[in-house]
Amino acid sequence: MYSKDGENYFIVDAHIALWDARPENQSNIHGKQFIDCFYDYHRNLGPDEEHWSYEEFLYQGGERLMKDLFEDGYVDHAIFQPAYLREFYKNGFAQVEEAYDLAAANPGKLTYNHCYDPRDGEAGLDRLRADHEKMQFKGVKLYTAEWYGESRGFKLSDPWSYRYFEECRKLGIKNIHIHKGPTVRPLDRDAFDVADVDHAASDFTDLNFVVEHVGLPRLEDFCWIATQEPNVHGGLAVAMPFMHTRPRYFAQIIGELIYWIGEDRIQFSSDYAIWSPRWLIERFVDFQIPEDMTEYAPITTAQKKKILGLNAAKMYDIPVPAELRLPDADETTTGPRQPERADLAAA
Repeated sequence: MYSKDGENYFIVDAHIALWDARPENQSNIHGKQFIDCFYDYHRNLGPDEEHWSYEEFLYQGGERLMKDLFEDGYVDHAIFQPAYLREFYKNGFAQVEEAYDLAAANPGKLTYNHCYDPRDGEAGLDRLRADHEKMQFKGVKLYTAEWYGESRGFKLSDPWSYRYFEECRKLGIKNIHIHKGPTVRPLDRDAFDVADVDHAASDFTDLNFVVEHVGLPRLEDFCWIATQEPNVHGGLAVAMPFMHTRPRYFAQIIGELIYWIGEDRIQFSSDYAIWSPRWLIERFVDFQIPEDMTEYAPITTAQKKKILGLNAAKMYDIPVPAELRLPDADETTTGPRQPERADLAAA
């Protein structure tokens, strides 16, 4: 919990990871390129006093994660969003077993989401079923630009992607998180395009599609899609640090999001371990739209409380203490409401 000026905020960090990018786990030059690009983001967008050494950045481990998030970082609950990157790392970039075991040992603090690649075909579907039987996860994280042999990405609208969404529906996996943001070297920028979100969200209205990084640098495209598809949500990972380096740009990002999709579908994310949540939370609570940016309304305390934790808590059924909740309110007027259920209409 974070407290400031008599207000208490329930914090859900909706996008964290445990990774291993040490040289012994790198399969090729691309593994080094990938983590070096992450480290550039870490150093270029964060305050000097928050910079880690390169060696610290390559691998953190569960003990440090627990300290950075829950002892020092004000976080009440956090959600793992792993990425395999099997072509770049011998044992995968995301440490799936370590993250799952940590979440299983700390269910009140951590939720484990899984990952899959639809290019694995039938074998991948079998593995998804087996993994879900063991882990009982409520969400998955997809990395559409991930390399796979000669393939340098996939689309959410591909036939195999739909097969996997259908399986998620059967298994009760309702929350589909997708990296749709800035590219990471050496991945292809266009493989993170947001256009395929429109297809999937229209055809699977009973699933939630959380667009991580709110589509940056395609914010306008994301907003136009999300305003017409009420099952599309935005994750603020990567957007948050611009409060430090480009505060007016961040004001534009958050102002556009609230204008187009409303505060109920925006989720705070630190993208740990690229950044730690503590300074991001402190700055967001203090942040306000500059007075001369008159096309955007001021951000209210209630809106900040929803974004910082209550929205993700609602999506994942995370218990929130009564004193940290907000009174029930009507849905925001932004975007269509109570859409047709494609899954029921087809029945």
